This record gives sequence, structure tokens and C-alpha cells, in this order.
Amino acid sequence: MEKRSITENITVIIPSLNPDEKLRGVVSSLLELGFCDIVIVNDGSDEEHTKNFPTENDSPCLTILRHPVNRGKGAALKTAFKYVIENRPETKTVVTVDGDGQHRAQDVLACCEKSSQSGTLVLGVRDFSLSHVPARSRFGNKTTSLVFRLACGLKISDTQTGLRAIPAIHLGDLLTIDGDRFEYETNMLLNLKNLGIKMSEQTIETVYIEENKTSHFRPVRDSLKIYSLILKFIASSTVAAALDHLLFFLIKLFFGKYFVPYSVLIPMVIARVFSSAANFALNKKTVFKNNGSTVATLIKYYVLAVPMLLISCIGIDWASSALGITNAALVTLIKIVIESILFLLSFRLQREWVFSSKRKENK
Repeated sequence: MEKRSITENITVIIPSLNPDEKLRGVVSSLLELGFCDIVIVNDGSDEEHTKNFPTENDSPCLTILRHPVNRGKGAALKTAFKYVIENRPETKTVVTVDGDGQHRAQDVLACCEKSSQSGTLVLGVRDFSLSHVPARSRFGNKTTSLVFRLACGLKISDTQTGLRAIPAIHLGDLLTIDGDRFEYETNMLLNLKNLGIKMSEQTIETVYIEENKTSHFRPVRDSLKIYSLILKFIASSTVAAALDHLLFFLIKLFFGKYFVPYSVLIPMVIARVFSSAANFALNKKTVFKNNGSTVATLIKYYVLAVPMLLISCIGIDWASSALGITNAALVTLIKIVIESILFLLSFRLQREWVFSSKRKENK
């Protein structure tokens, strides 16, 4: 089969900020393999680095889009996605590629072929156990993968990969995802299930050039953006939990003797009514930014919250009785331990069901 027929109806997207000479090498290798629609987004590069961009005069296969100022990798990807939707109706697969030489042309092609055959969004995943992988990349990927698995139920080998082959029919949905910088790629993974987009993985060569020194990733600022959803949920839950524990403690301390034999259940119910109302409001407006019906969402919220309350109450009551604890402070401590265990389950169910804007899967 000829190279051109293999790469037909594929658009390569390369977002780039202040690239070095490796960008031209990446483009050349893609052209040599037969890719003939390459969209490069110059994300506000300075004058010194602009010379490292190829031009549309170098090949009829190249399209150069420009941001006058740096807007971030996520914004660059969205600019390219929108361009493809408006100007490439024949494109069946879009593949995003980093311009620093970490993605081999053969691996780009392998991801595209798998996406075309399976109809899935394909991640090009690296092997982080290899000795030449920079420590910060190994640690960052393992941490994010663990968070994804525990909090979101997502098993992803390489959460940081920029090599992604995407069926073009999904580009409109991907434009609705929040984020303009590195967090956009993370948010994309978090939203795939709700958008009805299936995902698979393709093993690729693990390449790190000069320990990835040309990366524009800002460890603290960009990590906070990447984990923003989970951090906001933690903050919301912490506020609600603090209110809940405080009310529980005060009610049990001053009125517990009036509620025997329901000295745990009644204070917990009263405290949970107020704390859950605060938590619902924060999660709907700030954390998950859900625009659906408040009534329908509230019903789902309490369908989840009530069983959680009962599980927590039974656990606290059983643990307190088994340990012979009646002191209000110690009972409250038991409550904190049990509800910390329920935290991850609650996050997953709220994200995937209560506050999701789930769409029908594309046929």
C-alpha cells in the first residue's frame, strides 16, 4: 500500500511555543512517511524562535496558524480543532503530535491506524520504567495515574502523552472541554466517558531528548491546573465536612442525651442536612459546573447522599459500640476516619452520575 493511501484523510496537529530546530525534523519525518495535511499552531512564539517554524512555502502539505500571544497548549489544540472542523470536512482522523522530537513518525502512524480500525481515541503511551526517563516525568505520570485510578476509575498508562489519534467526529465535543493550558489534555481524559468517547492505548517508543529540557511545563502552576477538578472537590468536601463535623459535635455535646437511643443518628441527620446543602451548591456551581436542572440534579445528589449517610452512620455506631467509646470528640474522630474512606467513592459517583452532562455515545 502506498504511503499516501495510508495517511489519506488524516490531519496532523502540532502545537508549538518557542521551538528549537527539532520542530523542522519532526515535520520532515512526517512528510517523508506520507502525511500530507499538517497543521502547526504557533502559540505566540517570540521572534527569535519563529525562525524555527517551517513555512507554508516549504510544502503544500503545511498550514501555519498563529496566536499573537501565548495562550497555552490547550488553546492551541482548540484553535486547530476548530480549523479542521471548518476547513477539513474530508478528515477522518486527527492526530496531535508534540514538536520536540519525542514522537516518532512511525508511532504517529500506528496510533492513526489503530484509531481508524477501532473507532477509538488512541493514546500513544510510553514505558516510564525505563532508566532514561527523567525522574520528574516518571514521578508525575505515576502520581497522576494513581489519582486517575483511585478518584476517577480510569486506568491510563501515560496520562501526560501528547500523541493522541482522535476520530474527527469527536472534535466538536472536545471543544467544549475547559482548559487552555496543559490541564486541557488532562480534562480531555476526564471527560471522555461523559462524552461517550471510547479510548484505547498504543505502545510507542519512549523518547526523552536532553531530559525534556525544552518542555514548557511549569511544575507547580500547571500541576495545580491539572488537578484543579480534584482539588476543588477536595476543597468543597472539606468545607462541607468541617461544617458537618462541627454541627455533629455541638449537637451531640449539648443535646445528645435527649436523642437516646438515636444519639448518633439524629445529630448526624441534622448536621448532614445543612452541610449537604452547602456541598451541593458548591459542587454544582464551582466544582463540576453543571448547568442541568437543579431539581433533577438535587434528587440524584440525595439519592447518593442518603445511602452514604446510612453507611457512615452504621459504621460509626458499630465502631463506637465495638470500642466502647461514648466521648463526643472520639466519636467525631471515628466519623472522620470512616467518611474519609467514602470520599473517593463519592467523588467518582458525583462526577460520573450526579453532576455529569453525559451524552449519547456516537454510533
